[in-house]
Order: sequence, then C-alpha cells, then structure tokens
Amino acid sequence: MNIRLTNRGNTLVAALNGELDHHTADYIRQKLDAEMLKSTTKNVVLDFSKVTFMDSSGIGVIMGRYKNIQKLNGKMSLAGVNERIRRIFEMSGLLKLMSAYDSIDEAINKM
Repeated sequence: MNIRLTNRGNTLVAALNGELDHHTADYIRQKLDAEMLKSTTKNVVLDFSKVTFMDSSGIGVIMGRYKNIQKLNGKMSLAGVNERIRRIFEMSGLLKLMSAYDSIDEAINKM
C-alpha cells in the first residue's frame, strides 16, 4: 500500500494504491494523522481509484480519521470507489456518514 498526499486549498487528498488491510492500516493511519497535524487541512478526500482490496482494518482507519475531521468541523469524502469496495462501505454504514464521488475534483467541489 502506497499513499500520496497533496493539499488542494483546505482539502487534503490522500491517493491510496494497493491493499488497505491489517498489514497496511497502521501505516496509512500514521501518514494521514501526521499530515493532518502539520497542515491547515479542514477537509479530506480519500481517493480509492487504485485500491484493490480492503478489510475491516481499512474501515477502522477511515472511521478514526472521520471522527478527527468532525472535531475540526471538516468533512471527509471518498473518490473513485470501485463496486466491490463500495459494497463494503455500504454494509459498514460509512456511506451514511460521507459521500462517494466518481472523481477527486467532484468530491472537492461538493464539499
């Protein structure tokens, strides 16, 4: 799992690549938390367009970051979610808390 972090205005875009599972969840959590602490980021978009697999550890990472962003009165959105991972988000209830968009640009514009 790789992560590429970029700031676009007050939005942190985290482009994930690979498998988000119990082997990689802690690494992703640390990277996101460190970037959120050092920047003026209010909103986060998680780009899932290159994520090939996700388990419950990935849900935990997303929920934790969602709670942190909520404390800052920010928003979190998802972008590029494939059908298999979308089903995981639907079953977990995450899509009741945040929206999923086709692209990063759409996610940023709808925040």
